Amino acid sequence: MIRHIVFFTASEDKVEEVRRGLSLLTEIPHAQKFEVGASVKRDLFGNEVDLVVYGEFESLEALDAFKAHPHYQASIDMVRPIREMRMAADFDTDEATTRSLI
Repeated sequence: MIRHIVFFTASEDKVEEVRRGLSLLTEIPHAQKFEVGASVKRDLFGNEVDLVVYGEFESLEALDAFKAHPHYQASIDMVRPIREMRMAADFDTDEATTRSLI
C-alpha cells in the first residue's frame, strides 16, 4: 500500500478556502481511503501545518491514476494561488519500519 501525505499552510483568512479546494480531491476514485483534515496543533516542537491530506492507495499506479484525474488539476488550480507551503511524501508500507532498529 502507498500512503500519500501532504501538509499545507495558509494565512488564517485562507485556511478554509484551501480546505474547500482540497475537498474536491475526495471525489476522485482510486484511493482506498482519503481524508483532508485540520491540524489540531498539539506538537511540542512545531505547529506550522494548517491542513493535512492523507490518502491510501493500493499501488503507485493507483496514485498515478488519482493524480491524472481532472479533479486533481482543478484542486491545484484552486489551492496553489492561496496556499503558502506545501510539503508531500509518499511511502510504501511494505518497506516501512514497524519495529525498533536499535
